[in-house]
Amino acid sequence: MSEQARIYILLGPPASGKGTQAKRLQDILDLPHIASGDLFRDHISRETNLGRKAKVYMDRGDLVPDQLTIDMIEDRLDREDVDQGAILDGFPRTKPQAEALDRMLAEGEKCLAAVFLISVPEDVLVERVSGRRICPICGRSYHVKYDPPKEPGVCDQDGGELYQRKDDRPEAVRQRLAVYREQTQPLIAYYRDKDLLDEIDGDQNIDQVTEELRQAVQSIQE
Repeated sequence: MSEQARIYILLGPPASGKGTQAKRLQDILDLPHIASGDLFRDHISRETNLGRKAKVYMDRGDLVPDQLTIDMIEDRLDREDVDQGAILDGFPRTKPQAEALDRMLAEGEKCLAAVFLISVPEDVLVERVSGRRICPICGRSYHVKYDPPKEPGVCDQDGGELYQRKDDRPEAVRQRLAVYREQTQPLIAYYRDKDLLDEIDGDQNIDQVTEELRQAVQSIQE
C-alpha cells in the first residue's frame, strides 16, 4: 500500500449538497467516491454476509450498528482501487466510527488528509427540502422557489398534481437535522481538535461551493 494514500471525508447535513459535491470532488482528486449508502445497497444486492446482516436492521427500520458499518468500510478500503486514497461520504457518522477509521488507516498505511464540512444555516436547509414537490406520475421533482413548474402545483410533463412528501415537511426536516446535529457535533469537535476540519460555505451556488473545495484541496496538497 502506498504511503501516499490519502483519505478525505465529506461531512454535511441533509440538503447541504454533499452528494453533488462528493461527485465533483471525485473528479478534482481522481479518487474513488465511497458513499456508505451505496455500499449498503451493493452488499445487499450481492447478498454478501455483511449485506444480509445489514438488511435485517434496515428492513425493521433500525439503524445499522456501528460495527457492521465499520466492517463494510474496512472491506471497501482494502480493495486495490483505494491504493492512492478515497473520498468517504456518509462515514464516519459517529465518534466510535471515527476512532475505528483511525485504526483502519493506521493499519493500512493510509492517512487522513482532510475533513471537509459543508455548512449551511438550518433555515436554508429547511427551505431547500420543504419546498420540494414531486409528481406522482413521472416522479419528477420540482422546487417551489428554485425550480417551480410552469403552472403552480402541476407537473409540466404530464399534468400530474404535485405533492409534498411527509418527510419533506418543515417539522420532519427539523427533526432530521436535530438527529444529524446529535450524531455529528461530537465528530466535528473530534476532527477540529486534530486540526483536520476545513469548513466550506454551502450557502452558495453549486459551482462556488465546488471552487471553494478545489481551493481547499490545493492548499492541502501544496
